[in-house]
Amino acid sequence: MSNNELNKSFPQYLGKPIQVLWFELDELIIFVFTLTFALIYGGFMWIIFIAIQWFYTRTKRKHARGFLKHILYTLGLLEMKNYPEYFEKEFHE
Repeated sequence: MSNNELNKSFPQYLGKPIQVLWFELDELIIFVFTLTFALIYGGFMWIIFIAIQWFYTRTKRKHARGFLKHILYTLGLLEMKNYPEYFEKEFHE
């Protein structure tokens, strides 16, 4: 291993999420995804793009960090490592 492989950038504050401009990572993912659809399909999709971005940002401010990941877990679309399936009613550690 060379010395360059060991040197990685480290955030100034551990609790501070990754941000690009004023977007946190989950907001950026939704922004890029909906922007792509708006650019491809145009028209009414621009209204949907603005509505989704506004709704998600407003909802996110009311909830704790990691909101999107927990919603995807609840819907069964995401598996969390070392956690049981969301629909499991009983499990033993």
